Order: sequence, then structure tokens, then C-alpha cells
Amino acid sequence: MTLDDCPCGTVLPYGECCGPLHRGGAASTASALMRSRFSAFALGLERYLLDSWDPSTRPDTVDLDGDVEWRRLQIVDTVLGGDCDDAGVVEYRASFRRAGRSGLLQERSRFVRVEGRWMYVDGDVRA
Repeated sequence: MTLDDCPCGTVLPYGECCGPLHRGGAASTASALMRSRFSAFALGLERYLLDSWDPSTRPDTVDLDGDVEWRRLQIVDTVLGGDCDDAGVVEYRASFRRAGRSGLLQERSRFVRVEGRWMYVDGDVRA
């Protein structure tokens, strides 16, 4: 990955992909919000993670583990979550490295649209 590549893995540069969302833009789909949240984890953007979390389930803080290197995002499945929907589900796999060991997080995440903006609600981690 170069400095211009978006951490979420699209072919777009960060400035055209997740960067505008991190600067306050609205995601058009639940999947786009999921990608921007992965990039926020990779870049250590705690404030963005909280701001993109539905107020009904949002924690007070997000403590990112600085020893985790988020490496790759794969969208496995989406259900609704389009530009005309009010709710959606995105299942993803996120590859990471920590203490020299590789790992994989798989989650089926729920999203809702609140006042026109997609928000992360919660998710079920898959084994």
C-alpha cells in the first residue's frame, strides 16, 4: 500500500475514498460506512469511530490497540444498506497483525440511517 492507497482496499486513493467521509462527508451506503470505519481503525481515528456509531449503542470511548496493524478488508455479504434503504447488514473479514502474528476478525454488522446518515449499530463476531 502506498500513501495514496485507501486502507479499505478499494482501487481509489484515500483522498477520493474514505478521506472525504473522515472529514465529515456522509456515506452513501452501509458498505461505504463499513469501509470508512475499517480505514478509521487502520489510521487510529477514534473520534470518527464514535461519530459514526449509532447513539443508542455508542460507547463513551473507543480504545484502539496501537499494537494492532489492520491490513486487509474483505466484504463478504451485504443485505440492503443501499442509498434508498434505512437499514442494512454488512458482513466482513478484517485481517490484522499483532505481536508478529496474523489474525482474522469476521463480523456481521448492523447499520441504520439516522437523520440521513449511515451509522454503525452493532455486530455479531463470527468464529
